[in-house]
Amino acid sequence: MKFLITTVPFGTENRLPLDLLEKEKIEYTINPFNKKLTESDLLNLNDNFDVIIAGTEPITDRVIDSFRNLKFISRVGIGLDSVDLISCRKKGVQVSYTPDAPSKAVAELTVSLSISLLRKVQLSNLQMHNRLWNRHYGKRLAECVVGIIGVGRIGSHLIRNLSGFGCKKILLNDLMPAHDIQEKYNNVSWVSKEDIYSKSDIITLHVPLTKKTHNLITSKEIKTMKKDVVLINTSRGGIINESDLINALSSNLISGAAIDVFEDEPYSGPLCNMENCILTSHMGSMSFDCRTKMEIEATEEAIRFYKNQTLKSPVPKEEYIIQEEF
Repeated sequence: MKFLITTVPFGTENRLPLDLLEKEKIEYTINPFNKKLTESDLLNLNDNFDVIIAGTEPITDRVIDSFRNLKFISRVGIGLDSVDLISCRKKGVQVSYTPDAPSKAVAELTVSLSISLLRKVQLSNLQMHNRLWNRHYGKRLAECVVGIIGVGRIGSHLIRNLSGFGCKKILLNDLMPAHDIQEKYNNVSWVSKEDIYSKSDIITLHVPLTKKTHNLITSKEIKTMKKDVVLINTSRGGIINESDLINALSSNLISGAAIDVFEDEPYSGPLCNMENCILTSHMGSMSFDCRTKMEIEATEEAIRFYKNQTLKSPVPKEEYIIQEEF
């Protein structure tokens, strides 16, 4: 079998994933462009690969068609919106992912972005680099009501992280509320999205990109929010309507935003010009430990497929249903 590793970086901080492949004498090719691949890049890369160890590049129906020998995709990460699961199912391509590995890193980045926005760290940093000395007032997390939309793996880790800051209140919303969380933390409540929009000082998103979450937050929802609210999206681009966010930030309808994910990546749009918006380059999972764990788990899963062994993390049926609805 021939393996294609599309995600980069890969094996740079810890060579173990590559060592595992070499131990099995598996022939592999690492993304030669050293960037996030486009559909066109993938179509031009086709060289009868059997397995893809994939990042967030678009593995579309056209790509799957062009990889005529493709049998298995091992996703380095949790999001599946970049893989056409329906096409994979039709063409007999199995798919797995690493849902647990990135969760802690994404949750910690969310906390750091929250504090940076509340204390205007990004603004002070920018001004200091321009030799401007301004001392900005800000809030502490203990003064804030935090709204979390999506309380799965990442959202649950975020609650644990926030518990040490003594937040005034943590409001939760999820399609499948886990009410036992209220037994662990006395300052959490399950509420509607509308309550989160109107009552929160921080709103952070941790949901997959689906038909129901695409453009989840638009100008309509933003108009119901506090003027000093900050929005954080470390989940997927397209969940906050980008044009409406730009208008809200430029019109001071909200205090600020932190965006790690974009519909078009790499991103170079109008948000780059906004001082009240922190931008990071889809790096939620990029801690040394979590990134390494993701790469190792995805590689081990690909090797299990290669050796015809039982997979540990195949994509569950509900993910296919979600894509069918989308």
